[in-house]
Amino acid sequence: MVVRQETHPGTGAESPREFREAVASMRAARLRPEVLCEEMPAPQRIAPYAAALSADVTVDDVDLGTGRIILLHDPDGNDAWNGTFRCVTYARAEIDADLVADPMLAAVGWSWLTDALDAHGAAYAEASGTVTCVSTESFGGMAEETGTAQIEIRASWTPQGLDLASHVEAWGELLCTAVGLPPVPEGVAVMPSRRGQRGTPT
Repeated sequence: MVVRQETHPGTGAESPREFREAVASMRAARLRPEVLCEEMPAPQRIAPYAAALSADVTVDDVDLGTGRIILLHDPDGNDAWNGTFRCVTYARAEIDADLVADPMLAAVGWSWLTDALDAHGAAYAEASGTVTCVSTESFGGMAEETGTAQIEIRASWTPQGLDLASHVEAWGELLCTAVGLPPVPEGVAVMPSRRGQRGTPT
């Protein structure tokens, strides 16, 4: 997986060792083959250094969900982060329209993230975010179109340590859970993604 790194224009400085080490660990993440991951331009105004990935969850050539994860780094620290690094994620998935009426759906969506982080041993602090559930129904000349529903999860947290592989893997699991894919059975190796990922299978 190639992870694009961004710095503020005009700095003329090489990125810090800690940031390079963290980005290298992102490359080591192993994602399910349904998660097609690639680099994306990182935001340049939020922090001095940033790296970003985007992904689509695709089954039988149908895109079921999409998301991104951004690693921000400010060597001087950030009071809001309570640290020098911050992970920022976004996940969106199509869901059954009937689920939108469930008052627990937002809380369940948030638990998908925290459970994934815990399951992958991704130590974190200062987690925050939102879960949005939306449904669309067509009327008039479009009345015959089937209604749709989506869940969107936006979150950020402060990773503890420089090993970000587990955080990227947790993000990948969040995407798969959101689209309704069953968990990978224990003992089954996870293969690298088919797009944008490099390296040999585990």
